[in-house]
Amino acid sequence: MITAYEQLRDLVERARHAPLWPSGSDALGDRARPAAVLILFGVLDSIPSHHEAQHQAVSRDLDVLLLTRATTLRSHPGQVAFPGGRIDPEDDGPVSAALREAREETGVNTSGVEVLGALDPIALPHSSHTVTPVIGWWRRQSPVGVVDEAESQAVWRAPVADLVDPANRVTWVHRRADGAMRGPAWRLTGAGAEQFVWGFTAGILDRLLAALGWAEAWDESRVVSLS
Repeated sequence: MITAYEQLRDLVERARHAPLWPSGSDALGDRARPAAVLILFGVLDSIPSHHEAQHQAVSRDLDVLLLTRATTLRSHPGQVAFPGGRIDPEDDGPVSAALREAREETGVNTSGVEVLGALDPIALPHSSHTVTPVIGWWRRQSPVGVVDEAESQAVWRAPVADLVDPANRVTWVHRRADGAMRGPAWRLTGAGAEQFVWGFTAGILDRLLAALGWAEAWDESRVVSLS
């Protein structure tokens, strides 16, 4: 049986030749602000999911590291995100930046993280960022938690089985005068509270789960309206 680790490693390799999304490297031109996020999977959690996933690679203890941004932040307050941030001049590229930001935001010991590779950057025109997702595998356990309360209100690990559970999936809709925006979302429990995962983070998770063959059919007509 192929493992989650092997599937993630193979996905990164396939994405070199068949990208999961259009590359945003040149989409924003000179105004692009490069950033990177760490998408860290592992099977080290002692709090497994109650959902029995259809795909054998998705064990009940497989999870991904997430954080909930502080509500006092000007940008995306209270939203769930991957650890990450802008690529600084002293960083040696997206991988270095993603690991540094994860260490600063969650306290994770990055010496226990195996980097499987980076995916194509994604352009976010509204913020002028081009974000490179870095896929990692958590080989050695280390404590994680909120490092700076001004930046994050929670650091938590979402069981992948909960992410593929159709009962947790909804569609977010944001209606505006010029039309409506929509996308995949999740209602989860993390850090002892209900967590709503949507936007950029949910979009990436949705694409990854589908590309890995882990996604399960869900009711996309279940809508949560955002004000």
